[in-house]
Amino acid sequence: MPRFSVIVPAYQVQAYLSECLDSVLAQSCPDLELIAVDDCSPDACGAIIDEYAAGDARVKAVHLARNQGLGGARNAGTAEASGDYLIFLDGDDTLAPGALRAIADRIEETGEPDVLVYDYARTYWDGRTVRNDLAGLLTERGPAPFRLEDRPELLRVLMVAWNKACRREFVAEHGFTFPPGYYEDTPWTFPVLMTAESIATLDRVCVGYRQRRQGNILSTTSRSHFDLFEQYDRVFAYLAGRPELARWRPALFRRMIDHYATVFTRRGRLPRGSHAEFLRRARAHYRRYRVPGVRMRRRSVLIRFGLHRTFLALRLASAVRRRTLKAMVKPARAVHAGVLRLHYRIQLRLPVRADRAVFASETGGGDPGALEEAFRALAPHIRTAWIARPGHGPALPSGPRGIRPGTAAYWTALARSAYLVTDGALDRRLRKRPGQVLLQTRQGTPLGHMGLDLLQRPAAARDTDFAELLRDVDRWDHVLSANRHSTLVGERVLPGRYTTLEYGAPRNDVFQRATSADVVRLRESLGIPHGAVAILYAPAPRDHLRTQRPLLDLARIARRLGPRFVLLARTPYDPDAGGGRIIDVRGRPRVQDLCLASDALLTDYASLMFDYAGLDRPIVVHTADWEAYEAARGCYFDLRACPPGAVARSEDELIDIFATGHWRGSRSAQLRAAFRERFCPYDDGRAAERVVRHVVLREPDRPPVVPLARRNPVPPAATFSPSATVPRPSGRVPVAESR
Repeated sequence: MPRFSVIVPAYQVQAYLSECLDSVLAQSCPDLELIAVDDCSPDACGAIIDEYAAGDARVKAVHLARNQGLGGARNAGTAEASGDYLIFLDGDDTLAPGALRAIADRIEETGEPDVLVYDYARTYWDGRTVRNDLAGLLTERGPAPFRLEDRPELLRVLMVAWNKACRREFVAEHGFTFPPGYYEDTPWTFPVLMTAESIATLDRVCVGYRQRRQGNILSTTSRSHFDLFEQYDRVFAYLAGRPELARWRPALFRRMIDHYATVFTRRGRLPRGSHAEFLRRARAHYRRYRVPGVRMRRRSVLIRFGLHRTFLALRLASAVRRRTLKAMVKPARAVHAGVLRLHYRIQLRLPVRADRAVFASETGGGDPGALEEAFRALAPHIRTAWIARPGHGPALPSGPRGIRPGTAAYWTALARSAYLVTDGALDRRLRKRPGQVLLQTRQGTPLGHMGLDLLQRPAAARDTDFAELLRDVDRWDHVLSANRHSTLVGERVLPGRYTTLEYGAPRNDVFQRATSADVVRLRESLGIPHGAVAILYAPAPRDHLRTQRPLLDLARIARRLGPRFVLLARTPYDPDAGGGRIIDVRGRPRVQDLCLASDALLTDYASLMFDYAGLDRPIVVHTADWEAYEAARGCYFDLRACPPGAVARSEDELIDIFATGHWRGSRSAQLRAAFRERFCPYDDGRAAERVVRHVVLREPDRPPVVPLARRNPVPPAATFSPSATVPRPSGRVPVAESR
């Protein structure tokens, strides 16, 4: 008997069915049967199902002689199921990687509940993924399992069958089946939740709910939307036969009226001319199932009194208001832009302020942030300001005055500040004046191609305006470089009259200033258990992929390495899938804090490896898709030939490197030392000071660079024995420390 029976009804979803079935069969929990039901589909769904059944014994093909709709197809699949738990998945949706393993673990933790409710994310045709707005209701805090009366807010979660795992014996005992027609989930999910003796939740995205550009049932104009009335008749009939469930009538009445209002007001669902009829039937249901004293939302008045003409009048008034405001916005914006242009021209005629500096960063901190601190420390007579772009939030430095782009203060700062410091492109409308100094810090040591080298790499260049790029280069006075490699590459691919300052990376000065107390504080703030080995996972974006997908199964890695290791994930991945051993750190504004808090870096081609090497802590490089990355982006050297540490070409090799201790072995240390010597010669904690003394204070003598051998060691993140290892996964042969 399998643990799970995954039931997939299929009707006219041939373009999506293979992806759906693959997402089930690729689950890390193999204890399943996949029941694919061809609902007499006129396209190739039946043939696709037969191909999968022939290739995998876990797939059972069911062909219906006539189309029975989604409900009938699910019933047919349920009749064939033999698993402990039923999981329904529509043929155009997908299971998230590791979803079944997470569901199985949660079921075991909560004592085999009747129903487990898990989360979903809407996946749009344009590549966007948006998690359920009510995800907070699925918190795993508090006692579990529980009954619905303990957490009645679960009735607010989307009432569908495919976000629940139901115990098959519980479903059979109560005879739950899906009715025909649209909205077949309604008379199934409400009775299931109300009847269940034990319910649990899983705060994890397990399903990708596809939002098709066209073809979704709920976005189809049809009289089938009138089926909703019969479905709620079935729900209240179920309550009428079970007096012990009568307490749920008020909640269901509210949900019913809100559901009717949604269908009525949503454009494109009801056919033209049918709205008055729908409203009459909704009003009749209001009177039939009304519960006195129940507080309703304001739009329920529409249903209660059948105000069809009032609704049309209000909708017309709203449309007129929107159009009027839209017509006024464009002239108002034009006037505002004209006033700002005039203001900027006036400011350009006023003297440059030698005691003003303005800073900007595309990431919110980085080298400009470190330089701003050095300006205030070494040149306190200069008043600093920071261009605060939307989305930077907590990443912004706390000291300088913040100015918003597009405001009068913004244009004043660009026109009159003597020092302009940035790691990206400033406003293309900027007119650099005599007396202004523009310092470009860039964003780290390049591994992948940049600048003019991207002319031959359209996937990486995308919509880069190279003419505008070179116009921006012509405004630079100084360019900061962390090492000789960056200098040689930068002067070739970004040619200009600027002066290169090969002084190191100011953003990494914090590594040399950090104390053991700082490291302990950072680890505690991240929730890293005492004594655990924290691995910072920071992959590079893939230019050739429209949607950035995780290339490693972090949940599997966490399970294989055991409780001694913790993963700090800087990638779109659900941290709850790793049993508490994956910590989502994408919201942390300062990546240097993450570096200090971690014991090792796991990356592929991210430039963070050049910064992390300055810590002299282990680095492991995962190069499974090197050929694809190099073909799309182009690389300045073969990372596999001169890596900063151990190299893994597959996920299993990666696990083996950490399990056997090769990640911090002697060979890895030798590779890291050579890498540091090449790319971190100036990272001695005084890079920002050298820049300020040269550019601002104009001192002829700058602080000398401290050689690598004489630098103070950075306090370790955690104490571990060099000889200690974790048990190696069975059946694996240790790989070499590096390739």
